[in-house]
Amino acid sequence: MANPNIVNVTSIYGKTSVQAVGTSAADIVTNSASSGYVVKINNLNISNITGSAANIIVSVFRSSVEYKIVHNVSVPANAAFTAIDKPTGIYLEEGDSLRLTAGTGSALHAVCSYEIIS
Repeated sequence: MANPNIVNVTSIYGKTSVQAVGTSAADIVTNSASSGYVVKINNLNISNITGSAANIIVSVFRSSVEYKIVHNVSVPANAAFTAIDKPTGIYLEEGDSLRLTAGTGSALHAVCSYEIIS
C-alpha cells in the first residue's frame, strides 16, 4: 500500500461527492487499491431533509473492517450535522473508503469535499 509523501506532491485535485444516504452502508469516497495517491477528506456535511430526526453512521472501511467516526448520531429534523471538518480532516490510504449509513431511508443527504493528492 503506497502512501505518497504529501510534502512533495505533484498534484492536488479538489473534488465534491454527494449522496442520498440509505440504510445500507455505501461509500461516498473511495481510494482504490494501487491508486498511487492519498485522499484528504476536508468536510462532510449531513443534512436531514425530513420533518423527523434521523441517525447517521460515518466510518472508514479498511481491510474489511469498519471503523466508526460517528456512530448513531441523531441529525435533527430539517437541520445539518458536520461530521468531518477542516483543519482536522482525515486521510484515506489506498484501499480505504468513507462509508455512510442512515437509520432512516430517504431522510439524509451528504456532501463531502475532498482532495486527491499525488
